[in-house]
Amino acid sequence: MKERTFTAIVHKEDDIYVAECPEVGTVSQGYTIEEALDNLKEATELYLEEFPLPETKPPYVTTFQVPVHA
Repeated sequence: MKERTFTAIVHKEDDIYVAECPEVGTVSQGYTIEEALDNLKEATELYLEEFPLPETKPPYVTTFQVPVHA
């Protein structure tokens, strides 16, 4: 079986981690980062079974800084 690599963005909301895959639009959560990522992987696999995506190149992911006035 062929594998594809997707991006996961994880952030914490209160006492739970939320994981999102921007390429597919799937979102999941867990009490640990690992649990959130495992749940996101499962949600993405199930989604792609129903709605396959065409082959694409991975996105360019970076960060940037802006001044914040406190």
